[in-house]
Amino acid sequence: MEDALDSPAVERRLTLRAAVLIEREQAPNEWEAWRFRLAGVEMDDGHLGSPTEDSRQPRVLRDDGRRALWAFPGFKVELHPDQAEGYYLNLTSGQPVWFVMWRVDDEDPSRAWPEIVTLSYHEAGRWLDAQERVDNCPLPTPVVELLQAYADEHYKPEPRKRQRPASFRAPEERGGREGPR
Repeated sequence: MEDALDSPAVERRLTLRAAVLIEREQAPNEWEAWRFRLAGVEMDDGHLGSPTEDSRQPRVLRDDGRRALWAFPGFKVELHPDQAEGYYLNLTSGQPVWFVMWRVDDEDPSRAWPEIVTLSYHEAGRWLDAQERVDNCPLPTPVVELLQAYADEHYKPEPRKRQRPASFRAPEERGGREGPR
């Protein structure tokens, strides 16, 4: 895990830098002019270029006229203590993932771009509730280890409150029939 923390893609404030890869396919079928998919998220150590003023201008990694792969570098993924439960849920979901909210240009449907990247299950859920496009892709092991250490430090589950058995409550508190049988 120390290697992940010493990487240039991790800042001291527990901010990760990520690059989002989006693939575009032209005319994948007779009903769609364009199809986009999240191709991956990588730790951004600068190998994909630096972010531009307009982060919606991607770096083209491959374009054969039918399929193109674009890189969007420079996304900051900040870890916040108040989101620790969301990180914990991501880690315990079976396959920890990056969550990416992305959009397609209304005026030019051949363009799409990522808006936000997070590791919080709760934050991704809020985006989905707001009808946003959200996709995910697996986290690499160093990021899983970093996120686990962060969640272990900041996530404190609420202690479970023991429920009093119904037989110890007054009949009117039980929610059932009142009075003798």
